Formats: sequence, structure tokens, C-alpha cells
Amino acid sequence: MARGTIRYWAAAKAAAGVAEEAYDAANLAEALAGALDRHAGRPEFARVIARSSFLVDGNPVGTRSPDAVGLADGATVEVLPPFAGG
Repeated sequence: MARGTIRYWAAAKAAAGVAEEAYDAANLAEALAGALDRHAGRPEFARVIARSSFLVDGNPVGTRSPDAVGLADGATVEVLPPFAGG
């Protein structure tokens, strides 16, 4: 298991109620599952996560399965909800 930080931006931050939190997970899927468990009382959080894209240490996850995205100790996962505006 790796330990690191999840950072939430914009609507993800509002839905989580925090800007960042720690995780213990081997891959992105486990880190997101833990976050969903921690915020189970916030239904909007799951909706935002389902629509978000993710960066791991600044690298886009893109279309890779979260199970296939390993996390190193100290990694930062950034949750980027869809942005609107212009």
C-alpha cells in the first residue's frame, strides 16, 4: 500500500467538503473507493467523481482503467471535475 494525498478541485472540493485528504491504496481504483466510502454521506460526491478526470503526480490518467494506475508512496492524485465557462 502506498500513502499519498488526494486533492479536490472546484466542484469536487465542494462535494467532498475538504480540499485534500490522505489515502492508503495500491492503485487509483482503491484510492477512489476509499474516498467514496469516506464521503458516502455526500451523494453529490459520487456524482462528481463519476464525471471527473484524474492526474497522478501531474500526469493525466486519461482512459486507463483506475485499476491499472499504480500509486507510489507520496503520490498526489488530483480530481478534476468538468469545467464550464469561457
